[in-house]
Amino acid sequence: MALVTRLSRLFQADFHAVLDRIEEPDLQLRQAVREMQFALDQDQQRQQLLQHEADQLAKVVVSFNDKLCALDEELDICLAAKKDDLARDLVRRKLAAEKQLQAKRDRAAAIDQQRQVLTRQIGEQAQQLAGMKQKLELLVKTDDPVPVGSFNPTDTIRDEEIEI
Repeated sequence: MALVTRLSRLFQADFHAVLDRIEEPDLQLRQAVREMQFALDQDQQRQQLLQHEADQLAKVVVSFNDKLCALDEELDICLAAKKDDLARDLVRRKLAAEKQLQAKRDRAAAIDQQRQVLTRQIGEQAQQLAGMKQKLELLVKTDDPVPVGSFNPTDTIRDEEIEI
C-alpha cells in the first residue's frame, strides 16, 4: 500500500510540474503586475480627486468665514440701530451659515482621513508592485536567457565548414 501511495504522489508531483510549465508562470506574473499597476493608478487618481475636493472645500470654508464676518458687522450695526427684527433675520442667517460651515469642515476632515489611508495604501501597493517586478525580472532572466528565435545555430555555420 505504501508503494502505491508513493507512486501516486510521484505521479501527482510530475503532473503538477507539467501543469506549472504549461501555465507559463512568467505570463501569469506579467498579468499580475499589469493588474497591480492598474489598481495603483486608480488609487492615485482617486487620491488626486480627493485632493481636488479638499482644495475646493478649503475655498468654500474661507468664503463662509468671510460671510460670517460680514454678518457679524451687519448684526452689530442692526443692534446699534435697535433694529431687532433685522437682527433676528441676521442671526438666523448667521446660524444657518455656521451650520453649513461646520458641515464643510466635517467633510474636509473626512476627506483628509481618507487621503491619509489612501496614501498609506498606495505606499504598500507600490512596494508590492516593485517586489513583483523584481520577481518577474528574475523569472524572465533565469527562464530564458536567450529569446526564442533570436539564435539559430544553422545561420552561423557555413557549408565550407562542414566536412564529411
